[in-house]
Amino acid sequence: MDEKAILNRINEFIAEEHALRDAHERAETGGAEARQRLRELEVALDQCWDLLRQRRARIEAGQNPDEAQVRPASEVEDYRQ
Repeated sequence: MDEKAILNRINEFIAEEHALRDAHERAETGGAEARQRLRELEVALDQCWDLLRQRRARIEAGQNPDEAQVRPASEVEDYRQ
């Protein structure tokens, strides 16, 4: 996945997140389902941002950015702790 594709995915996830939050505020979505999907989106966004950072770091280091890989959610989420 190239940088443009990653950024497109990020924008799609953000749009879905905003739509879910707006629907939740208007009481149009169920609480548990919306919370679960929001959590999934947060993880997916963290993974996308991490992949983008990996690609950019590889470019700066003169390495092949296509060798960057999506890291498992458990690894990406542990960065915040």
